[in-house]
Amino acid sequence: MYMIYKMKAEELDSRFLNALKIMFKDKEIEIAVCEADQSEEDETEYLLKSPANRDRLLKAIENVARKHHLVPVDLEDMQ
Repeated sequence: MYMIYKMKAEELDSRFLNALKIMFKDKEIEIAVCEADQSEEDETEYLLKSPANRDRLLKAIENVARKHHLVPVDLEDMQ
């Protein structure tokens, strides 16, 4: 699961943390913090900076376009 919460720092309180604890119960979670106002770099732009990543992503896009080397995934298995 991937969730984004956008709020001001002063709005963070124990209720927010308690809500996270309830939602994710015994699961390990990762929390990332960034300034929302700064210009954000698109994830794809970041990944395309590396020549190896660029080649792999472009090949994957080509495979999808050609319906070549695709692996069917049952979304029910992902939960």
